Amino acid sequence: MAEICYDNESVMTKTTSTVVKKTAATTTTKRRERSSSQAARRRRMEIRRYKFVSGEQDAVFDDGELQRRGRRESTVTYEIAKTETAKEVVVLCESLSSTVMALPDPDAYPKYGVASVCGRRREMEDAVAVHPFFFRQQTEFSSIGYHYCGVYDGHGCSHVAMRCRERLHELVREELEADDADWEKSMSRSFTRMDLEAVALNAGGTANCRCELQRPECDAVGSTAVVSILTPEKIVVANCGDSRAVLCRNGKAIPLSSDHKPDRPDELDRIQAAGGRVIYWDGPRVLGVLAMSRAIGDNYLKPYVISKPEVTVTDRVKQDEFLILASDGLWDVVSNETACNVVRMCLKGKVNSQLTSSPENDVTGAGNVVVVGGDVSNKACDEASILLTRLALARQSSDNVSVVVVDLRRDT
Repeated sequence: MAEICYDNESVMTKTTSTVVKKTAATTTTKRRERSSSQAARRRRMEIRRYKFVSGEQDAVFDDGELQRRGRRESTVTYEIAKTETAKEVVVLCESLSSTVMALPDPDAYPKYGVASVCGRRREMEDAVAVHPFFFRQQTEFSSIGYHYCGVYDGHGCSHVAMRCRERLHELVREELEADDADWEKSMSRSFTRMDLEAVALNAGGTANCRCELQRPECDAVGSTAVVSILTPEKIVVANCGDSRAVLCRNGKAIPLSSDHKPDRPDELDRIQAAGGRVIYWDGPRVLGVLAMSRAIGDNYLKPYVISKPEVTVTDRVKQDEFLILASDGLWDVVSNETACNVVRMCLKGKVNSQLTSSPENDVTGAGNVVVVGGDVSNKACDEASILLTRLALARQSSDNVSVVVVDLRRDT
């Protein structure tokens, strides 16, 4: 009986020992499984981090390799990704450099020169305005500066040309702020508003000048206007009257405006359709009075004389050299080709400086010329504009002569 009890006790002891061992083994297995699941979770987190850094392909590591490399591998992966990205950027820039033309610095002032002389006239009736960065177009990351140049040739008196000098660029800016998508509409609305102001000025007697606006004859006061807006990609010209804009491209003169003369076929048809007549009195004149068919002001000649400008939009190219804006005092005696040849010589430094000294009656910088931005004009452009005025006077121009020269070269 004792042996049986002993044997039973031995069996129970073995059984208990086996159960304890199985329980311990089960606990150990659960701990290992819990530890393995935590390690797997860490691996998943680490792999996601590697995938985010590389940005190109999934990084694959086994458990042992992940444990050995740690954070050091993450740093190496980031450096490789950064290097490969930099190489791609360099390759992309090199591939585009041969096809994309570099644009000028949007914050660089344009190179220009201005000259305005009274000439053989008793009174100075021209006006000139240059406004760099008069308008900025907002883009996604920056702004693009637009530059404004205008030449106004008054007749009858100077107050309409002076008012254009003071106000037209502001009206253009307001129209561009409202809608800069359509150049022709924006410029036409600007000129129409300017014309309404000029008509009100003539009728209201608010100007203080020699013409004494209380007299009815002051309805005959008006002004031409040729305006250019330069953007990094476009040359926009709006012209009303017989002033002119000429572009020099690859050595060739390209007129960007057409003079509004009463005998121009389309202008003659328009005047006659409105009930007016063109009478030849010292040249073709509307009703025998005005030698141009479009102008700002001139109340008594409406609707035969209109203020609607003709607008041209020209894409800028690498071969563009310079732009000339001038009143008819220059163009009456100097051809487009001759003017461009003179300016090209000045910009290349092939003109004697004594020839470009200011004439005695030069009024550059006086009351009829407004240049915003301080003394930032270019010497070569100044010499070119002065030489053109001197050439016009030497060829017996009988009118005021005003010239603006703008250097369009991108590599200077």
